Parts: sequence; C-alpha cells; structure tokens
Amino acid sequence: MTAHQRYRIGVDIGGTFTDFALFDDATGEIMTHKRLTTPDDPSQAVVEGVRTLAAETGIAIAEVATLVHGTTLVTNALIERRGAPTAMLVTAGFRDTLDIGLERRYDLFDLRIRFPAPLVPRHLRFEVGERIAYDGTIRATPDFTALEAPLETAVETDGIESVAICFLHSYLDPRHERAAAAWLAERFPRLKVSVSSEIFPFMREFERWTTTCMNAFVQPVVDRYVARLEAGLATLGFAGNFLIMTSSGGTLTGDLARRFPVRLLESGPAAGALMSARHGRSLGLDQVLSFDMGGTTAKGCIVRDGAPLKRYELEVGRVHDFKRGSGLPAKIPVLDMIEIGAGGGSLADVDARGVLQVGPRSAGAVPGPACYGQGGTRATLTDANLTLGYLDASSFLGGRMPLDAAAARAAIADGVGGVLGVSVERAAWGIHEVINEDVARAFRVHASERGVDYRRCSMIAFGGSGPLHAARVARKLRIPRVICPTGAGVMSAFGLLSSPVGFELVRSRRIGLARLDAAALRTEFEMLGAEAERFLAEAGIAAADVARRYRLDMRYEGQGYEIEVPVEGPLDDTLAARLPAAFSSEYAKIFGVAFPDKPVEIVNWKVDASGPEPGRDRDYRLKSAAGAGHARKTVRSAYFPETRGFVDCPVYDRYALRPGDAITGPALVEERESTTVVCPGDAMHVDDRLNLVLDLAVTR
Repeated sequence: MTAHQRYRIGVDIGGTFTDFALFDDATGEIMTHKRLTTPDDPSQAVVEGVRTLAAETGIAIAEVATLVHGTTLVTNALIERRGAPTAMLVTAGFRDTLDIGLERRYDLFDLRIRFPAPLVPRHLRFEVGERIAYDGTIRATPDFTALEAPLETAVETDGIESVAICFLHSYLDPRHERAAAAWLAERFPRLKVSVSSEIFPFMREFERWTTTCMNAFVQPVVDRYVARLEAGLATLGFAGNFLIMTSSGGTLTGDLARRFPVRLLESGPAAGALMSARHGRSLGLDQVLSFDMGGTTAKGCIVRDGAPLKRYELEVGRVHDFKRGSGLPAKIPVLDMIEIGAGGGSLADVDARGVLQVGPRSAGAVPGPACYGQGGTRATLTDANLTLGYLDASSFLGGRMPLDAAAARAAIADGVGGVLGVSVERAAWGIHEVINEDVARAFRVHASERGVDYRRCSMIAFGGSGPLHAARVARKLRIPRVICPTGAGVMSAFGLLSSPVGFELVRSRRIGLARLDAAALRTEFEMLGAEAERFLAEAGIAAADVARRYRLDMRYEGQGYEIEVPVEGPLDDTLAARLPAAFSSEYAKIFGVAFPDKPVEIVNWKVDASGPEPGRDRDYRLKSAAGAGHARKTVRSAYFPETRGFVDCPVYDRYALRPGDAITGPALVEERESTTVVCPGDAMHVDDRLNLVLDLAVTR
C-alpha cells in the first residue's frame, strides 16, 4: 500500500441489502453505507455503492488499496440451478456414481423420499478407459480420441461451457486427470475445466466428484461475474487489490476465485462469524454465539476459544429442510454455521392447517416488503416490526429510505390478520414471535449436535435485523448476555476487512502412524505447506509473512470415520512421539474414552496457510460514533407482551451514547443500519468500546 492508498473497502452482498464499510488506515475511522441489492446483476449494487461511498466521504477511488467482497452468488446459483451446462469425464464403469450416491436414506420411514438431481445429467457424463488402483498402481492409461466427437456434439447441442474431470483414486496420482485437462485445453480451449485432484484431493469419490461438479457448474457464472465487477470498478478508477471471501474465512484473489468458485459457498456469512470471534477475543469471552440476521436469512456460529468452529463438508440445495443427507455434499473447508430462511424480508402466510408460517421464502430486494413501497403486497417480518413500533418509518437507513407504515398494516391485515381473525397488532406480534422461535429452535439443534451449552455463552448480534430480535432469541436459549457492536447492521462488511488472504489444502493419504518417523511426517507437511503458499504468492504475500497451521484426520485402524487432531508445537524430531497422545486426547474429548494400545492411522493431511490479519493491532471506530448531543431523542409507542400491549418507549440515538451510559428496558436504540430492542426489565450499558451490552432479566 502506497502513502496515497490509505483506504480499504469491504462489500457484503445479501439477498436484500448490500453492505459497505470503508476503513481509513491513517486515522482508524470507519464509514458505512447500505443499499438495496440488485438481484439481476449484483455487481451493479457494488459499483454504485462504492461510487456513492466515495462521494459521501470525499475520497478518490484511486486511494483505495484493497476491496474485499463477500457474495452469495455461488450458493444461489447452485440452489436455483442457474449454473452453466456442464459435462463430466469419469472413469469407465463409474458413470452412475452421482446417481447411486451414498445409498443412505435421510428419512427411513418416508416412502416418497427424494434426493437432489445431479448437476451433470447422465447423457453428459463420458466414460474414459483409464484406471489407477487404490494403491496407486496404474492399471490402464487413458486414450481421449473417442471423446472428441461426443464432446463436440455436447458443445453444439447442449451448449456445455464447463467440464468436470473425475477419475478414480486421482487423489493418489493426478497424472491421468492432468492429461485429460491438457487434452481439453488443446481441443476445446473455450471450455472451463475443473480437475478433482486439484479441487479437493479427497479419497471418497462421491463427495470429491460432487464437489468438482459444483465447481465446474458455477465456474463460467463466477468468471463472468468477476469480470463484470472488475471492469465496473476499473471505470471508477480502482486499481488496488480485489479479493473475495471464502467459506473458510480467508480471502482469494479474483483469479483464484475463478479457479475455485466452490470455495465461495457461504462467502458472506463467514465474514460475520470472523468478526464475532474478533469481538469475543477483545472482550475476553471464551465462548460466543454469533447471531447474524439480515434481510433474507439468519445465521448462527459457535465461537470457542477465539475461533469459529470449522468443518469440511456442507450440503447445498437440500430437498428437505434440516434433513442431513437430503442435499448435495461439498467437501470444502467452511466455518460451521447453521443457516435458516428467517430475515426482514421473510414472507408471512397462513398454511392449510390455519397455522402462521414465516419464511423461508423472502420478498428479497425486489419487490421487497410492502413498507418499502416498491410494489410488494405481502406481509413480511419488516412490516411486522414497523407495525410493532420497533422501526421508525422516517429514520430507516438514517432517513434515506422512508417506509410506508400504512402499506405494512394493510399487508398484515389482508394476508394474516384477516385469515386468522385477529387484529393487525396481534398478527404482527405473531409474525415477530414465530421468527424468534424458528431461529431459537434451529440454534438449539445446532448446539446439541456439537455439545454446547448456551447458558455459558454470550451472544454477539448483528445484521440489519439481528439487534431487533437478539434479546428474544437469547432468552429462549437461556443466554444471559447479548452484545451489539458498533456498526452492527453492516458488521459482515467489517469482517471482510479483518480477514487475511488464505488458502487451505486437504490431501488424502492413508498410512499407519507406526510407519512414519519424524522426518517422513515433516516432509509430508512441508510439501503440503509449500503447495498452499504458492497460492498465497499469487496474491502477493511473501513467504516470510505466511503462517501455517497443520491438522490431521486420524482414526484407529479398522474404523470408518476419523477425527481432526491439531498438530501443536514444532515439526521436530519429537513430532512422531507426540501424535499418539494428541490423538488420544482429542478422541477422549469426543467419546469419553481412548485406547492408547490400539494402532492409529492418518487419513487426511491438512494445512491452513494465511497472510497477516489486516488491522489486527489497530483500534478502528465509526466516524459518526463521536458521542455528542443528547442521547434520548424521542418517545415512540412500541409493543411488548410484558406490558400487555403498546407502551411509550424512549428512543435513543446510538451515536450519542457514551461509555458508561446505562438504560433499563423497555427502550429502543437506533442507528443508521439497525435498531436494538431492549425488552422490559433488561439492563443495557455501553462499554468502553461503545458496544451495547444487554444483561437479560429473565433467561428461563
């Protein structure tokens, strides 16, 4: 970064709003912006938002050193099947693996059980006469001559733009897949190519192949999107580093994102979880529930000992909500989050049983909730919150987007109140409370599966709707304390600017631990680490600035599944002797017992290489959070069941609150991008970092 490039911008695209945060590295100030997403082409909202943010702050785009971007483009393309027509080259005899799947029923008693259709239809899967055995020996070498004619037909008649190369046991020896990629580059240079041994060199072929097909399916879409975005930013004069958030919490260059678009799944939500972890560390909290609720979805992530929990598999496009096994598995590093369709735009309806239902369908940015005045006529959560008095029609987004309260009431009366035969206010509270219970129920399941007791957690709430619902959700989960950081409405954009450039590799190599000495272990790790560092070098990160973290997937010989074991300490001559005890310790944490006399084997080798964390030692603050003026600005009638209806509720200006200020609920604290609801009896104070800290009166 030169002396003239003192700014960094984070952009988080959501289903309803696109959030912006501009960091001034010279002064430590943060400026924010929020605007409606443009669903047909999300890059439009990004370019226009950057233009507006620069104009409002008086900076030149050329002064921006880095722009970091989080997007749901890949997730949406997979769920909605809006990727490119894709073909697949597969080992002869294994053409139907994508249809056979894992042969597991996610519901044993459902006779009408359905599974998601493969991304590549059967007639576009072409068999190749090659074979590498499980031990790496070559049984048959490939000949691609016979593929030329059918691929030409697929290009002409099916319009394929991408090819996934998926051969058996290629994680052991990738030469056949590389030969196929070279042949395609020569014969069909316009096709995008995804190679399974590069996308995720994992030994279980079904998961490896579905992940590779996902990558191929979205690669042309991401390529065009990134090209449009880079071109649009260039017209503004941006010449800095353009980075995109990955699902694991690192960032990639635009070129690497084009090669590995499947790693962009859960791109935006990961940033918010990382920012929650950073707040948790600064506040000395060892266990945190990160609660992010925006316009379309709500996300929860458990942060333990300063880091979000991580996993290496997620499912996309489930045909049955919350049923594990009903989606397409993707084997990528990802922060362990639960996500449900609950947000400000969630549509409210009454189902065939006469039961109120809210979400998962959303009004999105277009037409949006009825109160947005853009043609929406159906009741949403935002309409309910406006009707309940939690939102102010004249101060939404700092007054830049006035809301239509009459339209909100009419939508609720027509769509919910009239059907149920209740008042508009009663229907609005029902919509609000259904969302609270849906979120709490999903979080309970997530916590129980991971052995977490929420009573020992604090909640960090953010997103445009998070602070509105945080206290109610926390009370249901028996969480005693809620923290709403400054700039909570755009906190995921903050997280983007706190994420280092990083790349994580996982490689399968099954071998007994007894067969490895310290030198062999060190060699394996060094080779894997050097490979990961090459990706960081493409982003301009010097080798001296790269931090490596190693982990192993290990199990007792004869077991079918493995557990992750962190590799602590130096890679020295004591490493081989330390690993058995490390595995026993991790195994006992999960199962309560270990068997030190049993032989152990390594299944997967992992390395997480990352550059320096931007602004790690810098204390940033919102430019408008100066603590000036009168904090209490008005009184508004708001609904609270504890008071049996509407009550005059004091409304505070968050930007005028100072450290040490204390408020007892009921109260509302407004900022540009969000509003914090303090329930009756709850105590709120402002800490020295200007966080709003809510201590809940009742958590039963």
